[in-house]
Amino acid sequence: MKTTDILGCVGGVSFFLVASTWIPIIGPFLSLLSPFPLLYYSTKLGFLQALKLAAISTLVVGVFVKILGHPQLVIFAIEFSILGIALAEILKRQFGIGKTILLGTLAMLFVGFSFLYFIALSKNMGPAEMILGYLKDHLETSVRIYEERGASQEKISDLKLFGTAFIETVSKIYPSLMIIGTALIVWLNVIMARLLFRIGNLAYPDFGPMDYWRAADTLVWGVIAAGFALLIPSESIQLVATNILIIIMVVYLFQGLAIALFFINKYHAPLWMRVGIYFLIIIQQLSWVVLSIAGFFDQWIDFRKIHKRMES
Repeated sequence: MKTTDILGCVGGVSFFLVASTWIPIIGPFLSLLSPFPLLYYSTKLGFLQALKLAAISTLVVGVFVKILGHPQLVIFAIEFSILGIALAEILKRQFGIGKTILLGTLAMLFVGFSFLYFIALSKNMGPAEMILGYLKDHLETSVRIYEERGASQEKISDLKLFGTAFIETVSKIYPSLMIIGTALIVWLNVIMARLLFRIGNLAYPDFGPMDYWRAADTLVWGVIAAGFALLIPSESIQLVATNILIIIMVVYLFQGLAIALFFINKYHAPLWMRVGIYFLIIIQQLSWVVLSIAGFFDQWIDFRKIHKRMES
């Protein structure tokens, strides 16, 4: 293991983690790439060398964030290091993109829930109770800041109402939010790895054309089952069904994105048009709904004529 490998891995992990506290707006998004250095160097150097790099990175980050006053980032350093190594091992198996994201998500959820459980246990709390407690503390802090800045009582009342409604909503769907957020982190690192792997002459799985990706046909039965479960007069069953429905519709959102990408490529849209479409999709929540519906009904309408091509 070369010195440049150690500096590259430790520097990369430190930068992505500290970016969330140093760089405004885009910092939290950059921190999602924290597994990336371990993913790259684990593929390049092997599993055992990656474990050594993970230990060194965690130690250096621990000292660094202790000085900066953000010791909680050590937990993320450990979690993201494990995810990076796990993703490297998954990519070596040459699975499809769907199975790769699924296995990476399961691995990160296992590690994340384990950390969450033990941290909550040390505080004599449950995981859900700790998360909601954090959100309530954050809401109270925000209200206090507004009061200190002399905000009107009407604005403070609106903030309290909005915060209460937000916390109540999160308390019902936080399992699906955690799963979706974890899957997005995995997906982002897998996609971003493609460019760097090519630069470093490392093997990257051939996932095939992304604009032809589609979810399994059997997934539609999950939507139907969850839809019928919402009609059952049981709050616990309805909560489970709601979370399942949210997760499945996000999967169909990605199928809708694949459909949009297919037609963008088919008609050779210029760069400015591509950027405009992607920007609109990101900022316009209505487009998420449209793409999710398109992905769902693609099972029958077959917008890209995939079934016809398979038959021929």
